[in-house]
Amino acid sequence: MQRRSVIRSLATSGAAAGGLVAASSFPKPAIAQQTYEWRMVTTWPKNFPGLGTGAELLAQMIGQMSDGRLQITVYGGGEIVPPFESMDAVESGTVEMGHGAPYYWKGKVNASQFLAAIPFGMNAQEMNAWYQYGGGQELADKVYAEMGAKFFPSGNTGVQMGGWFNKEMNSMADYDGLKMRIPGLGGEVVKAAGGNVVNLPGGEIPPALQSGAIDATEWVGPYNDLAFGLYKSARYYYYPGWHEPGTVLENFINLDAWNSLTPDLQAIVEQANRSVNQVVLSEFTARNNDSLNKLVNEHNVELRAFPDEVLAGLGGLAGEVMNDLASTDPLSREVMDSMLQFRQTATAWSEVSEEAFSHARGLDYQYATPTQG
Repeated sequence: MQRRSVIRSLATSGAAAGGLVAASSFPKPAIAQQTYEWRMVTTWPKNFPGLGTGAELLAQMIGQMSDGRLQITVYGGGEIVPPFESMDAVESGTVEMGHGAPYYWKGKVNASQFLAAIPFGMNAQEMNAWYQYGGGQELADKVYAEMGAKFFPSGNTGVQMGGWFNKEMNSMADYDGLKMRIPGLGGEVVKAAGGNVVNLPGGEIPPALQSGAIDATEWVGPYNDLAFGLYKSARYYYYPGWHEPGTVLENFINLDAWNSLTPDLQAIVEQANRSVNQVVLSEFTARNNDSLNKLVNEHNVELRAFPDEVLAGLGGLAGEVMNDLASTDPLSREVMDSMLQFRQTATAWSEVSEEAFSHARGLDYQYATPTQG
């Protein structure tokens, strides 16, 4: 009897174990995961080089990295709302996401314009360093929370050009009465110099310059300016872009929509923006070289450097203008002070690194040359 009980017990145990093994060999049932279909409005023309394409790349990367769980359709400026109403659309929840430049929203929150670039401020790498290690991201989130949005740096133009002019800029007096399209803090400086500043979205610049509605404009740099054909309507191309030495582009997301995402999707959006931030800057750096060559050698553009007298005058005005604007509210002061403090240390390091190297590279010596094909 005892022998039969043991056999029966072993048989039962074996069947149970076999059942467990068999069960473990079957695939586990898929767990349903929520998917999101978002819309992104931009301030840029659809697929415009570097800017519009940067927004498209961001949407593509988020879709791929999330395995389709977060899909974003991109709309160019004017397709859903006018370019400068993009933030309104995101803030209201009409769409979930936008792409533009922070200085476009200075009418909503004064401090936002500092987040794009400050005249005679920091270059692209220094701006990235401030956002990542100088408290810039936290301050930007504080600013954008007032517009019901989450902020991410999402591209950088690098040092821009000074702009297109139909007259020579030999002194500060040449700004008197000048009708110029120039946004952000740079526009406030030109206004203080006596200019009449016009704020236009990118797509409206070429016809305004061609018609004479404006006398001068800045846009970005050779790559974008060539694509817009600005050389057709202006004779002189000035440098450097004192007003925007490293302009931050942005991805802004409705806060409720952002908070609805799972932590892993939030991490994907963050990392996609970091990647696009670098890719866009690299594209501008690579494309500007050949584009400037085409403008000068194929389209006979007259490349001019701003005289030191003009740059010094603009620099002095920039300090006055920024201080006045920052004094209007505590948040602007907080953002500007943080940027200026970081700029001091960045400038000190640049003197013995980037600036010293640029001087060394420009010395007169025999150097290797590429093999001509």
